[in-house]
Amino acid sequence: MKAHDAIRAALTEAAARLGASVAASTIELEQPRDPAHGDLATNLALTLAKSLKQKPRAVADRLVATLTLPQGLVRKIEVAGPGFVNFFLAEAQLATVLAGVLAAGGNYGKGDAGRGTKVNVEFVSANPTGPLHVGHGRGAALGDGIASLLEWTGHAVTREFYVNDAGTQIDKLARSLWARVQQAVGRPADIPEGGYHGEYLIELAAAVLVREGRSFADLPQEEGERRCREIGVRSQRAEQDEDLREFGVKFDVTFFESSVYRDGLLDQTLADLRARGYTYERDGALWLRTTAFGDDKDRVLRKSDGTYTYLLPDIAYHRQKHERGFARAIDVLGADHHGYIGRMRAAMQALGYPADFYHVELVQLVRVVRGGEEVRFSKRSGEFVTLRDLFQETGVDAARYFFLMRRGDAQFVFDVDLAKSQKEENPVYYVQMAHARMSGIFRVAAREPASVRADGVDLAVLVEPEEADLMKEVAAFPGVVARAAETLEPHRVTGYLEGLARRAHGWYHKYRVLGEPEEAARLVLAAAVRHVLANGLNLLGISAPDRM
Repeated sequence: MKAHDAIRAALTEAAARLGASVAASTIELEQPRDPAHGDLATNLALTLAKSLKQKPRAVADRLVATLTLPQGLVRKIEVAGPGFVNFFLAEAQLATVLAGVLAAGGNYGKGDAGRGTKVNVEFVSANPTGPLHVGHGRGAALGDGIASLLEWTGHAVTREFYVNDAGTQIDKLARSLWARVQQAVGRPADIPEGGYHGEYLIELAAAVLVREGRSFADLPQEEGERRCREIGVRSQRAEQDEDLREFGVKFDVTFFESSVYRDGLLDQTLADLRARGYTYERDGALWLRTTAFGDDKDRVLRKSDGTYTYLLPDIAYHRQKHERGFARAIDVLGADHHGYIGRMRAAMQALGYPADFYHVELVQLVRVVRGGEEVRFSKRSGEFVTLRDLFQETGVDAARYFFLMRRGDAQFVFDVDLAKSQKEENPVYYVQMAHARMSGIFRVAAREPASVRADGVDLAVLVEPEEADLMKEVAAFPGVVARAAETLEPHRVTGYLEGLARRAHGWYHKYRVLGEPEEAARLVLAAAVRHVLANGLNLLGISAPDRM
């Protein structure tokens, strides 16, 4: 919205006059929960107080005193609390946003803060050893949501899936599948320690024998396990891809760990680190001096027996991302990777990359409950609730929305019964129903929402408090998207949509649209609200139905 941009620009100029440098895109400008605190508020004074060596309240007073805003934008400005600056928009300004929403349509809320910056978002990256579980689903929704937010703010985003096809877990998969093949032909065979027991390998072994013939089971063990390794990885990757496609997630790049070894990336990475002076030998091992960049201890790259630790391939992989021209590499990882972040960030800086090149968003585990009881596992996986089981029961929209309702690093209980319910307590149903109700207004009017224009409509008749609140919410959407992209927090969008839906439902129940003197203006308002609800849902990969 122009008001937000104008206020941010004015605050940037005012801060400069006070001797502080701040980018307009970094200024927080949000709608206060209490309408008494204005239409928009900023904490800029609090963030500048330390550098200006003044109390926040004094900084706020100085900002307001030197602030120059376009005429007719705000009706008053107040300093509140410890130093918040509250803006009360002029009534005419609120109505003008509606024309902007209708003109922008599906693009309303998009920005250009990213200015084409290339960003790699790697997420899910599950080992190809079995079905995806609900934790992978949460990571898929979060990673896809982050990628969409960055795209909406002008970044050039690549969604990437990393396949660990060169580790010990793949060896266990191969041996487990070979054991199932032997069992399928009536031979005694044990699943190896730490192997995979789910029914999916029984299914796969049967399919292999149908396709290859019983003679497959008579191969020498080494050859059989080698073939099972190839078949297992290919089969599980295909199944994971199918699950993710149905979940609404598509990747631009699939990167195989084996290529790190095949293409000589390990040697290139070691040479690079050695040339920069950050490796050394001790006790027959090769170490990386990560403590030079804040890690709590140095890390081993090559063990004394000549084998590499898991860290070196990861460094080589992210070095390759930098070589591909990405300015940022964002990884969405399980919470068990918490201790991994510092050493990887240090390694990237050892390669000479900026401190903000590498970033990790952690995803906590998910507990699934039904009827108040935890659902422990699925029959097919034998170990966990699969993503497919979940979204087939709740629907993709509900699963994605629920995964995005909370911060990724917060523990989450997924209530299946709530996700399936068609009542106001179900947040995704509540938001989608708001869109359907706005659509229903046009269906009754026998008009296409796209036919509504603000030109020539007297929007000054939108004088009811609920209408002003709706216009304020609509106006806030671009700022919510920008802030969510900056913080990599899609849950900010779900929270916003629920607030907008609450106001839309309240307005819908209280006021008539058709046949009223305010009909033309209220149709404009309904069309704008409908656009914003649809844009927010589409951004998150969730449908915006016209009927429910």
